[in-house]
Amino acid sequence: MSMPFYVSPEQLMKDRADFARKGIARGRSVVVVQYVDGLLFVAENQSKALHKISEIYDRLAFAAVGRYNEFENLRIAGVRHADMRGYSYDRLDVSGRGLANAYAQTLGTIFSSGGEKPYEVELFVAEVGDTADGDQIYRLTYEGSVADEHGYAAMGGSAEHVSEYLKEHYRDGLELEDALRLAVEALGHDGTEPRTVTGDRLEVAVLDRTRRHPRKFRRLVGAHMTSLFGTGDADDAEAPADIPPTDEVHGAAEDLPDDPSDVVGDPPDKQPDRPDE
Repeated sequence: MSMPFYVSPEQLMKDRADFARKGIARGRSVVVVQYVDGLLFVAENQSKALHKISEIYDRLAFAAVGRYNEFENLRIAGVRHADMRGYSYDRLDVSGRGLANAYAQTLGTIFSSGGEKPYEVELFVAEVGDTADGDQIYRLTYEGSVADEHGYAAMGGSAEHVSEYLKEHYRDGLELEDALRLAVEALGHDGTEPRTVTGDRLEVAVLDRTRRHPRKFRRLVGAHMTSLFGTGDADDAEAPADIPPTDEVHGAAEDLPDDPSDVVGDPPDKQPDRPDE
């Protein structure tokens, strides 16, 4: 009779953590920076269809690094969680802290389970407040731990180098363009030698507290990126900068007018229902 193979719990957890870290290290970093009017997300991502940054709810955004299919499943689960809570109670009851706690429980359960491999992901959950003091940034790691970040944060394979650059150059009260330049420069300092990151390699979005629409998420493309990097599609560059682009999380929901007064007739009492994920 053969003896069962034994691995100590300490060694098992260490092996699972090493496995998850190696998977995350293969991806490019994601940066979130607080600026005067909200929160800025910048990721190095050449794909125009597979997003690292997405909207979750009115004031909530999600960013991730690691294995795409895993963090996409988490994003969808987060959208459903927020929609269900907002529908059952009130839209104001949907908070970044509540969503971060839900993700932490899921990631912690998967990491400690012996029946499946750990998720190779790290997440940002962010909520924009009515003032800068109300902004919240939560960073979640593969084992389910949660960290409350302030001002700026980075995650991904080169997060230590990027965070060090942000620590040296970040200051409170940055304007959007200054915050974007800082984030892009930080992404370029992800190794021993600085490199230039061009606008066509970036995915950029903001949670903008100054938007009159209840949904604060919008992507920065076209004129915004062209003015900063001198790149971008010609059609996007000719579009007015204040027209929000279509958001992929909820179909064409970002085509809703920024100002409810732009709606013909009386504005609706509540937001239209979102399509199922």
